Amino acid sequence: HVQLVESGGGSVQAGGSLRISCLASGFNFSNYRMAWFRQAPGKEREGVAVIYTGTCSILYADSAKGRFTVSVDNAKKYFYMHMNSLKPEDTAMYYCAADPSYGGLDRNEYKVWGQGTQVTVS
Repeated sequence: HVQLVESGGGSVQAGGSLRISCLASGFNFSNYRMAWFRQAPGKEREGVAVIYTGTCSILYADSAKGRFTVSVDNAKKYFYMHMNSLKPEDTAMYYCAADPSYGGLDRNEYKVWGQGTQVTVS
């Protein structure tokens, strides 16, 4: 069945780096848009970055530009986000999401979601 499983979250000091991963299964990974969202306590879930696995076109939210980098391994069905220069305000649960249609970072457009991985920056 269709599934996304995140991993790689953890605790890091401000200014540090972390890479989170998302393993996809059950769908044609090579023709989807894959996105990272995050949700901090008491806040709405917000889009961070999206990549189109077929073209590798990428869109970053302003909060991620210059610090976060997304990539995919189509053969292994992995979606990554490498986060540098982390700040306390990056603390959130990070979710991987997938959708076969064309679009951006509107969370309402995404059909498939992972369970999330916690990132804590202190």
